Amino acid sequence: MKIQLAIDLEDVDGAIKLIEKTKDSIDIFEYGTPLVINFGLEGLAKIRKQFPDITLLADLKIMDVASYEVNQAVKYGADITTILGVAEDQSIKDAVKAAHDDGKEILVDMIGVQDVAKRAREIDAFGADYIGTHTGYDLQAKGETPFETFALIKENVKNTKTAIAGGIKLDNLEEVKQADPDLLIVGGGISTTDDPTKVAEEFKAALK
Repeated sequence: MKIQLAIDLEDVDGAIKLIEKTKDSIDIFEYGTPLVINFGLEGLAKIRKQFPDITLLADLKIMDVASYEVNQAVKYGADITTILGVAEDQSIKDAVKAAHDDGKEILVDMIGVQDVAKRAREIDAFGADYIGTHTGYDLQAKGETPFETFALIKENVKNTKTAIAGGIKLDNLEEVKQADPDLLIVGGGISTTDDPTKVAEEFKAALK
């Protein structure tokens, strides 16, 4: 199981400092949607220049013009780009092709998808690299967790690797282990703690 650190609530320099503190424990670093909105892909390029060897995900949450958006993310340093599961079928297919043509990967984010089982089967057939359940901040505030939706995804894909995100912390890691995703996405559970280095190390050790 790989660990992805979602970096959302920092500026670019803050993201660089967080990566420096956690890079020995984290497999994938996510340039989160708030960073994309606030600082554009130039911020991603700055992080790539600082850390040429880390795996970087650009959380663009693409809905349209998928080939162009993926190509731009790759140009600025992304290894993995996200597209929304509620996007058009053709957009997802185009995103997958654009990424694979460059030797990169696509993660399909299932936030907002209503018929999760059906859409998971469809996305599995499109050749995406990852499909992820995502309980967003707004639903986390109401007490929702990603585990039920994740189980539906896991049951309905054969080839696509699975990812789970949404309120993951050290105290629900046993539930994560039982869910058994290929990729665990952690945000505030590491980034907003007093000692991100120590907590990232604890995540890594617990998942070994």
